[in-house]
Amino acid sequence: MQSGVKTLSAGGGASLCCLLLLWLIYSHLLREGQLAVGTCEIVMLNRDSSVPRRTIARQTARCACRRGQIAGTTRARPACVEARIVRSRQWCEMAPCLEGEVCSLLFNRSGWTCTRGSGRIKTVTPLPKEPS
Repeated sequence: MQSGVKTLSAGGGASLCCLLLLWLIYSHLLREGQLAVGTCEIVMLNRDSSVPRRTIARQTARCACRRGQIAGTTRARPACVEARIVRSRQWCEMAPCLEGEVCSLLFNRSGWTCTRGSGRIKTVTPLPKEPS
């Protein structure tokens, strides 16, 4: 009788170990491809340098933002920012320019410019979000 109990408990332990291993693999696969909350990644970047001295860059980012936040730009990188900044188009409040650059709103608030002391200017105009 005791040998039967030992066999049963050994088999149960092995089964439990297998189930735990399967659960770990499943949860890892489920998380793969998901972003951590509060982070963003660039999923597409296109550059067009066909016009001399001018580069047009288009990028698409994917973000997993917290409640009250939306995809935006901080220090020239995609980031989660307060939704009110985007809704009110006060773009410079999200600190979109690199260190040493000065942010200015475009006259119609359709975007912003980042200007360096050397005179180099980057103009950014966000595209409206496409309906899902």
